[in-house]
Amino acid sequence: MIYSLVVILLLTACTNEKSEEQQEVSKQEQEAIVMNEALLGKWQGLIEHPQMPLEIILSLQQEGGHFSIPAQRLSDYPFESVKYDGQKVEITIDLAGSLIKIEGILDKNQIDATFTQKGQAYPLLLKPYTEAKVTYEELAVPVEGGELKVALQMPENPTGDLVIIHAGSGPTNKDGNTIGSGKNNSLKMLAEELAAQGIASVRFDKRGIGENTALMTNEANLTFTHYINDVSSIVAYMKQDSRFTSIHLLGHSEGALIMTLAAQHDGIASLIVVAGAGRPADEILLEQLSASLPPNLLNESKEALQKIKAGEMIANVSNELMALFRPSVQPYMRSWLQYDPQQEIKKVTVPILIIQGKKDIQITETDAKALAAGNKKATVHYFEQMNHVLKDIKGDYQENIASYTTPELPLANGLIEEIVNFIK
Repeated sequence: MIYSLVVILLLTACTNEKSEEQQEVSKQEQEAIVMNEALLGKWQGLIEHPQMPLEIILSLQQEGGHFSIPAQRLSDYPFESVKYDGQKVEITIDLAGSLIKIEGILDKNQIDATFTQKGQAYPLLLKPYTEAKVTYEELAVPVEGGELKVALQMPENPTGDLVIIHAGSGPTNKDGNTIGSGKNNSLKMLAEELAAQGIASVRFDKRGIGENTALMTNEANLTFTHYINDVSSIVAYMKQDSRFTSIHLLGHSEGALIMTLAAQHDGIASLIVVAGAGRPADEILLEQLSASLPPNLLNESKEALQKIKAGEMIANVSNELMALFRPSVQPYMRSWLQYDPQQEIKKVTVPILIIQGKKDIQITETDAKALAAGNKKATVHYFEQMNHVLKDIKGDYQENIASYTTPELPLANGLIEEIVNFIK
């Protein structure tokens, strides 16, 4: 009897112990499921490649998923596999025979990851992806080769003024962001803040990128003239809109030269040059390249620019310089190098505002002074702390570079007021 009682007690104890273990396992499984669910959804980040950071967008699903790299026009490419282990995720991708591995850990609503391809590993910090809220009217402007999609930012209480905004060089979109290299949203913020002051604006992805990728079927056929003509087409289109009584052109960086050329013949009200070069592009390029290239590549760049400017095509280019001097981009570069901004601004007869930041590490005060010397009627305004992406910088070079991918930073203090006062 006593023996039976002991057995019952032991069995009861074992049952309770097993139940507690099962409960603990069940609890861990539930926590794992919750953690897995926290990993699911769309994430966005930059692959920190030393030469050029690349934007990547991941869509993590319970079974499978896909990724996109906008700069390489890679969209919704499927995963080979995806595994979740609590807060950890491991992704493998077979990209045309090249194995990619992404491993990350969820921590405080972000994924600290590593992107590995061909034995090279790069840091990758992923944050939740949010679709940009569309706050503008979408228009389609007839241009050579089709239609140019543009964003019309309308204020609640419009003054009748319209500013057409042109972005800078390379794959820079309507928001002022270099596609695939993070966001600063400088031109998006500019448009929205102008609207808050009653001034409408039009901004757009240049032909060949973003929403207007289809307008450039062959890079070798693109010239500087295409951009100028696109602006002229926008001006003509917007002049038909009775909501606007005056049209102003604003160009940022390379866009400043484009708008300067368009302002010579499009019957606009004024020209606003922001961080615009005051010297031919080859001088600016060599100045920038001299800070980063070894002597042999710098000499090759000098020779290449001289030949391209003279109308020659270069067949052999070093791998390190291929991104800049690839054969398909040489026709565009040749058409661009023909212009001297100081000479072109002389031909502009409407009021001109030149804006330059003293913390700009791409375009300097020398350029603003050269432009001002080209047209004595131009007004020049310097911003002590403003850099190339129109943000105030108080620290060093690293802070300056970081601002190119920090959309939370506001526009430079006083910038909007200066532009609004000039327009009005």
